[in-house]
Amino acid sequence: MTSSLIRGRPRRATAHISVRVAHAVLGAVVGTGWLVLPVMTAGAQDPVPVAPAGTVASAAAPQQDETSAADLVLPLVAGVAALGLAGYGCLRRTRRARTRTTPGIVSVAPPAPTPADFERQARAALVLADDCVRTSREELTFVQRQFGEAETEPFVHALRAAETELTAACAIWRRYEQGVPKDAAARRQALVGVVGRCAEAGRRLDAEAPALDGLRELAGPGLAGALESAEGRFRELTGRTVTAQDTLAELHERYAASAVGPVTGYVEQAKDRLVFATVRLNEARQAADTGDGGRAAGQLRAAEGAVAQAEVLVTGVERLAARLRAAAELVPAALTGAEAELAAAREGGVREPLTTGELHARLAHADGVLAAVREERTAGPYDPLDALRRIARAVERLATGHLGAPAAAALLVARGSVAGAEEFVAVHRGAVGPQARVLLAEAARELGADRAGQADTLARESRNLAERDVRAHGNPYPGADGGSPGLSGAVLGGVLLAEDQDGGPAASYGGPQTRGRHGFLPRA
Repeated sequence: MTSSLIRGRPRRATAHISVRVAHAVLGAVVGTGWLVLPVMTAGAQDPVPVAPAGTVASAAAPQQDETSAADLVLPLVAGVAALGLAGYGCLRRTRRARTRTTPGIVSVAPPAPTPADFERQARAALVLADDCVRTSREELTFVQRQFGEAETEPFVHALRAAETELTAACAIWRRYEQGVPKDAAARRQALVGVVGRCAEAGRRLDAEAPALDGLRELAGPGLAGALESAEGRFRELTGRTVTAQDTLAELHERYAASAVGPVTGYVEQAKDRLVFATVRLNEARQAADTGDGGRAAGQLRAAEGAVAQAEVLVTGVERLAARLRAAAELVPAALTGAEAELAAAREGGVREPLTTGELHARLAHADGVLAAVREERTAGPYDPLDALRRIARAVERLATGHLGAPAAAALLVARGSVAGAEEFVAVHRGAVGPQARVLLAEAARELGADRAGQADTLARESRNLAERDVRAHGNPYPGADGGSPGLSGAVLGGVLLAEDQDGGPAASYGGPQTRGRHGFLPRA
C-alpha cells in the first residue's frame, strides 16, 4: 500500500530529487573512472624507445615523472569536485525543504477547528434560531386570527418547543461567557451544545412549515381570505398609529425626556412599515388578479411581516404610556414603604451581617434617594419609572427582606425594561447581534424567577447593546427606498431576508430550511 505521505508529495518535488541523485551518481562514476585509469595503464608492455646516452637521457627522466604525477592528480581533483557538488546539492535541498513557505508534504486531514471557530459558529446559530422563532411567532398571529386556536395548536406547540430549545442554548452560552465550565474540552462541548440546541429549534419549526402552508394555501384558494385578514389588521393599525402619535405628544408634555426616550421614533418607524405594507398588499392583489399565486404569496408574507412589526411599535408606545401612569401613581406609596424599610433597618432588622459603618452608609444613601425623588416630583416633569427604580434599589441594599410597595415598584420597572428591550430587538433584528439577544433571554428568566432587580439590569444592558448594534449596522441599502418605499426598514426589521439588493424573500414561519420559501421577484 502506498504511504499517504508519498501520495501527498508533489510530482515536481519528486522529479527534482531524482535529477539531483542522478547528477550525484554520474559525478561519482566519472571521478572513479579518472582515478582507476592510471592503474589500468600502468602494467601495459608498450615498446619504449631507448633514449640516447648523455645529457639528453638525463633530461628526459624528470619529464616522465611529472607526466605520471599529473595523470594521478587530475582524476583525484575531478572526483573530489563531483562529490562536493553532490553534497552541496543535497544540503541545499534540505535547507529549502526546511525554510520554504509551501510544504512539500500535504496533509490529508483538514486543520482542526479552533475555539474561535466554534464560538463564531455558536453566535451565528443563536442569531439564526432567534430570528426563526421571532418570524414564526409573527406569522402565527395572522394564522390564529384567521383559523382559530384549535387549527393552529400543532404550530403553537412546535413554536413553544423551539422557544424552549433556544432558551436552553442562550443559558449555555451565558454560562460559557461567564467562564463556566473552565476545562477546555468541556467548553468546546458547551459550544457544541449551543449549536445543537439551535439546530433542534430550527428543525422543530421546519417540520411544521409544510403543514402550515397546507392550512393557509396562500398560492391557491386560501389567498383571498389571507388578504382580507391582513388588510383588516392593516386598517385597524393605521388608526392606532394616529392615536399613538397623539399619545406620544402628551407623554412629552407630562414627563421628562428620559421617560419617553425608549419609544422615541417608534411612530415614524411604524408609519414606514405601514407604507411598505401598503405597497406589498397592492402587489399581492395585482398578482392574485393575474393568477400568479406564488408571487402573491410572497408579497402577502412581506406585508404581514411589516404589519406585525408596526403593531409592535405602536403597542410599545401604548404600553409605555400605561406604565408611566401606573408608576406615577405608585411613587407616593413606594416612598412611604421605603420610609418604613429605613425605620426597620435602623431598629436592627437587617438580615445581612453589616458593620455599623456600612449600615449608616446605606441608610444615608437611601435617605438621599428619597429626598431627591420628592424634590423631582414637586419641581416639574420627571421620570416616574426611573424614580421607582432608584427607590427599589436603595431599599434593596438595606436587605430587610420585607415586601410591599418597593417590591411592587421593582417588578413594574423590570417588566417595563424587559418589554422595551424585547420590542426593540424584534423590530431591529436584522442588525442585532447575539449578545443582546442572550442577555434579553436571561432577563426574561430572571423576571420569571421573581428577581426583578437582576431582570431590570440585564434588560437595560440588552437594550443598550442592541442600540449599539443598530448604530454600527447603519443602512445596508442607501437610497434603496427611492425605488421601494420602506425597504430599508423591512430589511432592518428582518421582514425581508436581505439576500439580494431587493431585500430577498419574505421571512416566514419555519426554521433555516423553510423560512425563506416565499420568494418573489419584485415588479420592475
